[in-house]
Amino acid sequence: MEEENKKEGFIGQVVNLMDRFAGDKVIFLIALFLMLISVISLFSSTPRLAHDLGTDRMSIMLDQIKVVAIGFVIILALYIVGKPQWYRKISMLGFGVSFFLLLIVALNLNLGFVRAGTMNGARRLLIVAGQKIHIFEFVKLFMVMYLGWALDTFKRGEFKWVPRLADRFPRLSWLNKDIWQKIIYIYFPLLSTVFLVMMGSNSSALFIGLILILMVLVGGIDWRDIAWVVLAGAVGIGLMFGAYKAGWLEGSRIGTAISRILQDDDATMQQLLSSKKGSKAWQEAKDELDQPVGALLAIKEGGILGKGIGNSTQKYQVPVIFSDYMFSFIVEETGLWGALILILLYFSLLARGTLIAKMCDNYYDKMIVAGLIILVTGQAFMHMAVNVHLPFVPQTGQTLPLVSHGANSFLVFAMVFGILLSISRDARENMEKKEAEADANPIIEHDDNWTQDTTV
Repeated sequence: MEEENKKEGFIGQVVNLMDRFAGDKVIFLIALFLMLISVISLFSSTPRLAHDLGTDRMSIMLDQIKVVAIGFVIILALYIVGKPQWYRKISMLGFGVSFFLLLIVALNLNLGFVRAGTMNGARRLLIVAGQKIHIFEFVKLFMVMYLGWALDTFKRGEFKWVPRLADRFPRLSWLNKDIWQKIIYIYFPLLSTVFLVMMGSNSSALFIGLILILMVLVGGIDWRDIAWVVLAGAVGIGLMFGAYKAGWLEGSRIGTAISRILQDDDATMQQLLSSKKGSKAWQEAKDELDQPVGALLAIKEGGILGKGIGNSTQKYQVPVIFSDYMFSFIVEETGLWGALILILLYFSLLARGTLIAKMCDNYYDKMIVAGLIILVTGQAFMHMAVNVHLPFVPQTGQTLPLVSHGANSFLVFAMVFGILLSISRDARENMEKKEAEADANPIIEHDDNWTQDTTV
């Protein structure tokens, strides 16, 4: 009886704790479920990584548990301490910080305390005090926050520096027009960020560009403006392609992008079958097919019920199944049910984010929630699309948010969930205040006897 009372007491404390949680409970639980899936999946999916690193899977799992613990602390800290007004002040620095960091990477600069680094021959790292930072992961968050501020400030008509410049110099009065303020504060930051990211990762540039364009569309900017932005981006890509063909950008990632766009899996398979095993042509074809074909095979072998936890075979074949192809791995071990659970979690996040955005009482909060939800769910579904080899989707990876291996990505998405919970708490409090005011000041006043039957 005493043990039962203790159990009930513990459950009661958990229930009371959740009752006192003022943020959105669904989003909080989604984050917890994804973190749990991450720890289990990382232990089972990393034998090849353990071999490459000269360690064991238990060590990798313990490292992931540490990352999860840090991420959980970040979520709680931002939820408890964070305030939307603070986020708004920080957000205005998002583009400036992103531009500075991306320039260091693109120009391969060494500033002493921070310098550019490479990964797989591509410029996409910052090295700070010996620690490698995947800067594109942070740029996603910084630019979503910045666009939230820029769209809100444009709507309020509160841009300062450009209007002051126009007032001081009459010849620049045209800068006061709305279109020029949108170009300077919204479109130029968007396009310049995408082009700088493209120098190191085409897939990240494509994804960041799509996320930011969607956010601008949700923000109510005229779709014709977006069409001009897309046209400008296409012209820029065309010029870069011409420069590559002219031999000016031989060290860039443009060649990689072209090869992936034109990649023909059937032709690559034919090259593999017709080449002598172990030859250079055979190895090149095998390397190109290992990931996409292995991922599809994992999904096919998973079937409806899956092979069971720990029974994956493709984790020994697909080089980065623990990161870029985590969805395929989960489907192989848990089957269709595992896929449906993941899809349900991310769709639930999308639905709750939409609800929270509607509850927010100011435009900035709405835009930040919308942008962050688009970022998380957009990356999740792009990851899945790559894993199932969806047509017209470049076969290059984005991690599965809060699940895949990668400390930088995990911590960035922990910040995303912390900000969402912080804003959801304020949104809920605002709704409760409005409901209380509505109850205290009803639109139609009546006496206590108005419901009495007055029929004869």
